[in-house]
Amino acid sequence: MHLMISHASALDEACKHTLSHLTLPHLAGLLGLLKPAGPALGSDEQSLNTPFEHSLARLRGSVQPHADSDGLLPTAAWTAEAAGEDPRLPWALLTPLHLAVGSDQVNAYAPESLELTDEESRQFFAALAELWPADEGWRARWLSRYQWLLTHDSLAGLSSASVERVLLRNVDPWMPSARRLRTLQNEVQMLLHREPLNAQREARGALALNSVWISGCGAAPDTLTPLPGNLQINSSLQAPQLAADWAAWAEAWTKLDEGAVSELLQRARVGEPVQLTLCGERFAQSYQLPPRGALQKTLQRWLPPRANAAAALEAL
Repeated sequence: MHLMISHASALDEACKHTLSHLTLPHLAGLLGLLKPAGPALGSDEQSLNTPFEHSLARLRGSVQPHADSDGLLPTAAWTAEAAGEDPRLPWALLTPLHLAVGSDQVNAYAPESLELTDEESRQFFAALAELWPADEGWRARWLSRYQWLLTHDSLAGLSSASVERVLLRNVDPWMPSARRLRTLQNEVQMLLHREPLNAQREARGALALNSVWISGCGAAPDTLTPLPGNLQINSSLQAPQLAADWAAWAEAWTKLDEGAVSELLQRARVGEPVQLTLCGERFAQSYQLPPRGALQKTLQRWLPPRANAAAALEAL
């Protein structure tokens, strides 16, 4: 069993404070048994793709160094594949957003802050259809209220930042360098500005959907490797972290510790081959159960080893 936990940590000072008061006994016990499976994957919080995305790419068979693949991971194609589409087409993921324009910067709000209904999302999606005409090779698909897919040959090989890198932050440092993406985003913003539904939303006090973030551009390689069957991805920490709701994030960590982490610990204690991957804002670190002799197993049964879970998470 391989448990991968996304959004396990962040650099926010409030997160560090939360970690210092968070008790995760099962994670501490699990990290006491496991050992790092190689060096951490990642670089810093300025990378275009998140460590979680790079970890998935490695499991899918990517052998490119982090620096060479950053910003070019075809995450939209992975999403398209899960939706039954051909991942070998050059896809892009469009995430509806509200951009708040301040005196000196533009900040992106989390998509959920729009509180879109499915009907509203579909109406906005339909209003933008003129930007991707089918007779010019474009194809779009509505997946959910906050996930839209787009494919066209012009989207191949374009570098872009993960939408998670821009949420609750100034978007300027993350704007795409590719002119095609900048143009498309500007065209979307102009149409949304004229969309009557936005006027209706603002009249009732709702945020306007005034932009989209375009990410994950490209096609998956022909030699696409499926994710391992024993992989369990837990993203329960994602929503509270992206909303900077650290009390909810701590509560989600506690539930995770009592649930999936506790199960993995029990498996490790009886010698099952288990793996844990913790994904933070800068790095992702994988851990595996090393070979143990009979004496070591006995000692660990009587004196269960414990690691400093907070320190391990802060290092991510």
